[in-house]
Amino acid sequence: MGTRTKIEIGFNPINRINGLDEFAKLLFPNNKNHQKIFLAIFIELKYAENQFISNFSFICCKYEISYRLLEIVRAKCRKIGLIDHVSKFNPKYGYKEGWVFSKKFSNSLQKLGNVFNFNIENKSGNQEQKDRDCFYYI
Repeated sequence: MGTRTKIEIGFNPINRINGLDEFAKLLFPNNKNHQKIFLAIFIELKYAENQFISNFSFICCKYEISYRLLEIVRAKCRKIGLIDHVSKFNPKYGYKEGWVFSKKFSNSLQKLGNVFNFNIENKSGNQEQKDRDCFYYI
């Protein structure tokens, strides 16, 4: 059996996260190279002026990593909503193109929790029939 590389978000691993290194292990399990690149991207973006970076290519030279691996990790971070690309048409960042942290990941996790809480607490009127009908539509 191969090593696990997909993100598995269960309550136990999430409860055990105490630092950024453990967060990297959760996002990139069994791949230390990707974990290190994620940390490099996160740290550089965190301490950049206005948390804005126009291009991540300098990270390759600074941390001696390949551009291809950097792009793989950057793409995954964008896909899950940790970072976002800013268009040159955005006045918030002075019409500069680049990368920033995104709220999509945290907002999505909060919404998922809210959906679960709403559905276990909501017992109004015809809600039971709607819930039971869901079974037949799947």
